Amino acid sequence: MTAEALPAELRRAIMQIARTPRLLVACDYDGTLAPITANPDEARPLPESVGALRSLAALHETTTAVISGRALRDLATLSRLPAEVHLVGSHGSEFDIGFVHALDAKARELHKRLEAELEQLVLDVPGVSLEVKPASIAVHVRRAEQTAGRRVLERVHSGPSTWYGVSVTEGKEVVELSVVQTDKGNALDTLRHQVGATAAIFLGDDVTDEKAFARLSGPDLGIKVGDGESLAAYRVPDTMDVATVLAFMLEERRNWLYGEQAPPIERISMLACERSVALLTPDARLTWLCHPGPDAPAVFADLLGGPGAGHFSIKPARNGLPLGQRYLPNTMTVETRWSRLLVTDYLEPESPAHETNLVRVIAGDTEAQVTFAPRPEFGGVQVRLLPEHDGLRVLGTSEPFVLRSPGVRWEIESDGMHDTATALVRPAPERPVVLELRCGTTNLGPHELSELDRRARAGAYWSDWASTLQLPEIEPDLVARSALTLRGLVDTETGGVMAAATTSLPEEIGGVRNWDYRYCWVRDAAMTVRELVHLGSIAEAEGYLRWLHGVLGTLAGPERLHPLYSLAGTQLGAEAVIDSLPGYKGSRPVRVGNLANHQVQLDVFGPVVELIVILAAKRGELHDDDWQLVRAMAEAVTRRWDEPDHGIWEERHVPRHRVYSRVMCWQTLDRAIKLAETYGREIPAGWLELRETIAADVLQHGWNEEVQAFTTAYDGTDLDAASLFVGLSGLIDPQDERFQSTVTAIEAELRSGSTVYRYRRDDGLPGNEGGFHLCAAWMIEAYLLTGRRTEAKELFEQLVDAAGPTGLLPEQYDPIAERSLGNHPQAYSHLGLIRCAMLLSG
Repeated sequence: MTAEALPAELRRAIMQIARTPRLLVACDYDGTLAPITANPDEARPLPESVGALRSLAALHETTTAVISGRALRDLATLSRLPAEVHLVGSHGSEFDIGFVHALDAKARELHKRLEAELEQLVLDVPGVSLEVKPASIAVHVRRAEQTAGRRVLERVHSGPSTWYGVSVTEGKEVVELSVVQTDKGNALDTLRHQVGATAAIFLGDDVTDEKAFARLSGPDLGIKVGDGESLAAYRVPDTMDVATVLAFMLEERRNWLYGEQAPPIERISMLACERSVALLTPDARLTWLCHPGPDAPAVFADLLGGPGAGHFSIKPARNGLPLGQRYLPNTMTVETRWSRLLVTDYLEPESPAHETNLVRVIAGDTEAQVTFAPRPEFGGVQVRLLPEHDGLRVLGTSEPFVLRSPGVRWEIESDGMHDTATALVRPAPERPVVLELRCGTTNLGPHELSELDRRARAGAYWSDWASTLQLPEIEPDLVARSALTLRGLVDTETGGVMAAATTSLPEEIGGVRNWDYRYCWVRDAAMTVRELVHLGSIAEAEGYLRWLHGVLGTLAGPERLHPLYSLAGTQLGAEAVIDSLPGYKGSRPVRVGNLANHQVQLDVFGPVVELIVILAAKRGELHDDDWQLVRAMAEAVTRRWDEPDHGIWEERHVPRHRVYSRVMCWQTLDRAIKLAETYGREIPAGWLELRETIAADVLQHGWNEEVQAFTTAYDGTDLDAASLFVGLSGLIDPQDERFQSTVTAIEAELRSGSTVYRYRRDDGLPGNEGGFHLCAAWMIEAYLLTGRRTEAKELFEQLVDAAGPTGLLPEQYDPIAERSLGNHPQAYSHLGLIRCAMLLSG
């Protein structure tokens, strides 16, 4: 039997409880794991159930147990269940992890009296047997003649059952008398407490199992096997269905804990328009899309939750791996190619406000299978798909969604919570199949332009811009792709710039270092658009500075600037966890929002002023609005430069007096003074003196004689790649021996092959992380400044090699496992690559 044979409501309940942090799976034995037999000594568990229980027990944070009325010794002998499955006998008075109820002298004496009395009651009654257990005695009448068996039970109920200190448990043709107060409900609670379960599932068929069902509440799940009244919310017919339930639970639990097969992060390609992004796997699966904006809840979250979290897939009906994937030159249009099939994807630019339109074109001469499974709100709302003449309408969401697909015949299936549409399509050589996902509209009508015209328009939107770039001699194509990627992270309507397109792609597979980067960091955004200015494009910088003006207008003073904001320039809500998603390859939690919003980061002002320096040089003039921003940044530094802060890496430790933050405060004033000198602006009183004061403070307290390097902060000997900015910023001459020594120390401590780590210290979070591509870029720049060009070129080549086949880079690289990590694509990584290519090209 397959899971589809289970009731839809039960499947949905299993899917939900499988996502609890610590799960307890418990069940009865006779009639649940093993079919009822005429001879109880022949009741063997179904192999399928045993295998599922064993596999469940092997999963992380998952406990399995069998709670039976049988004596523990007999249960172990008969069931032959593996050691991973806990056994509880005698309705909960015997545990394989220790006999819970130590019998005192009175209980032992009562047990002897019971045994003697019951032996007399069943004497000479054929088919009636006693099962003597450590704390109880069961009277079985299943094999006795019906009238005789009933008469024995009546004697037991009128006699020993009434004795003081005796606890009675009724079953099917059995009654059990115990000298301790216990039942399956108590046993379930004991197990739950011992393993710290956040939810429990219990399956049982007997009246004795009702005591366990009665203890279930909240997220717990009870399943009755067979007929009869029950407190359980769900029911299955027989033991074969129990095996199906356990197998389905195993599949859902394993997928939630460890994730399904996921493509390497760097092999995922990004689509973009002027206000949104989407991600494609190498086999043309739409794996990530948020709406109404890239920092909104996901409509398709396959990237973090597998197919059940939403995807939109196209592949040959007869399978086969794709031959390759590429961007059309100088565009954000992606082609995925099989031998007889070509899928072309692009997000339409210049769409109406609040709309996101994805166009998918299927060309070739073979049959293709299409699966459309939208799961808005990270799969948290019920979705229905309504077929109409020209496509599908998505029902049950706050935002409207439609899929225009003229001529496609869809089949709709439901799992009880969500609908999924599938179709087989066959493009003709001159008639491709065109699918249009329209988010934010109910319009299913035809577009005013042909698909070819729209594709050309979408390509020109990007290629016209790319043609204006001034590319370096070294790696010009990869630099152009990095520039297009950075521009794809820019919201051209608001001016905000995403740090990355995703949330919660892990810094360690299976770890907890999973953060939401779909927001605009003041520092990251300034660094991003600065590199675009270097390449000759200033519109993104101007948009960002307008965005920053808007943010500053909401603050009491520039020193109150938060590290990050939404793309619209508003404050972020609280950081939250999406418990229903297993995460990329099981890396949890999946987070939305970012607590760094509330940190103190005093390095944010320097990159803003540095950007204005580059922008003014490119224009040949300093605009009044930009000078106003410079003064605001310098004012913020004047008020707060000597405070400890959380720094560029946003550690969740107590603030420290960090070298990088002080250097950025110095850079703020240094660049502000140079702007004033270059463009004839008045230098406010105190700027010159404060610049010297901060420099002296860094040189006195940041340099550590013991390690012969500028350290992370004034209070320790730990090293940080960001401290390279003592020389990269110009605070000291790069030829200064202290900077040369710092480069060597950081290289020895933090460089590992092709990458450079941020630091090696305990940052208050469990687990590890990869090296940062941005830190490798800083090391390349430091090598160049200290005359080590050969090392710079070698490390740059390794950085280039880390890019995926379509030229994209996530945040980090693990040199041990040789795989990419972190959110993707990451602005830091691409701006670092651009800067290094420019520097190496002279």
